[in-house]
Amino acid sequence: MERLMPAGNPCSQRHGGNLNQAAHRLACRPGQLLDASASLVPFGPPGLLLGLGLGLGLLNQQVRAYPDRTHATLRAAMARIHGLDPAWVLPGNGAAELFTWVARDAAACGVSAVPAPGFADYGRALACWGGAGVPWPLPLHWDGAFPQPLSPPPTATVLWITNPHNPTGQLWSRASIEPLLADHRLVIVDEAFLPLVPGGEAQSLIPLVEHHPNLVVLRSLTKLYGMAGLRLGYAVGEPQRLQRWASWRDPWPVNGIAAAVGERLLRNPGRYRRHCERVQRWTAREGAWLSQRIGALQGPVGRLTPLPSAANYLLLHAETSLGPLREAMEGRHLILLRDCQSFEGLGANWLRIGYQSRRGNRRLMGALQQVWASQRG
Repeated sequence: MERLMPAGNPCSQRHGGNLNQAAHRLACRPGQLLDASASLVPFGPPGLLLGLGLGLGLLNQQVRAYPDRTHATLRAAMARIHGLDPAWVLPGNGAAELFTWVARDAAACGVSAVPAPGFADYGRALACWGGAGVPWPLPLHWDGAFPQPLSPPPTATVLWITNPHNPTGQLWSRASIEPLLADHRLVIVDEAFLPLVPGGEAQSLIPLVEHHPNLVVLRSLTKLYGMAGLRLGYAVGEPQRLQRWASWRDPWPVNGIAAAVGERLLRNPGRYRRHCERVQRWTAREGAWLSQRIGALQGPVGRLTPLPSAANYLLLHAETSLGPLREAMEGRHLILLRDCQSFEGLGANWLRIGYQSRRGNRRLMGALQQVWASQRG
């Protein structure tokens, strides 16, 4: 058994989307960077603030007034999307804040099995409460027949599952996860990227939450709408559990502007579904386009291999270190790629690329072809 602790200062961990830091390091403006290190939809609803009804008067009102501590309207909108009573939904300051509270429950339940490779924030959250964990090794080679069965977990009382998985892009089948609910005190399923996956909702665990009090599902709106700066996510779980979390945290974890935007994005389920369908078409189209072109690259150091992905990002592997490639993409072309060394089990031979618009992906491929052809062992 090992105690999961984040390496070094949690604030300094590698993460995608650090535009200001990268711009300072590269002596450029943030707007000059193409950020393929973060996995966000490259388009959002038109006129995110004004087009959604947040005129200046309402905007001033949201800034001046304290947010509704119950977030009743926002919870109702989130719950309506999934056909749930609002008591089963709790908004959060992004999914990251909710990881902290579910980790407190996880630490109290016993040993957590945490995916490896996997998102480092799970370990960060567990470390807040002295939570113990063991790595859950996942395969690093797979075919593209999604969904796939989830590999058997190690002995543990709590499971952390990411679906689709980050950073690999593997989509797990609900049929392989559901039996695990009977054998564990708590099962945490992070579905932050699931609405972006074609056919992904069929594998969601949300329909099972009302029948399994030991199940918690976490969602994020930041990926789906490309609005990471607003920090908005939500948990779906047993009402008593969510009430307990609400009693632990700060009085106003979701600011008024984020809540108002979330209400307007979700108040029309039909519009929400149409946006998801548009995003899923983009995921399928750009994923196939990028994967085919990256897989065809040849260079002095061999091939750059994209692994099959159901999500809006590709995990790349090579037989040599990809650090020089990433640095050249940044320094020569102002394109950011995700360094994967913060994912347990992955080293310098791995990178993750988030899909862009077709224009952005053409820029990315043009630079990648130049840099890969110039690499030397």
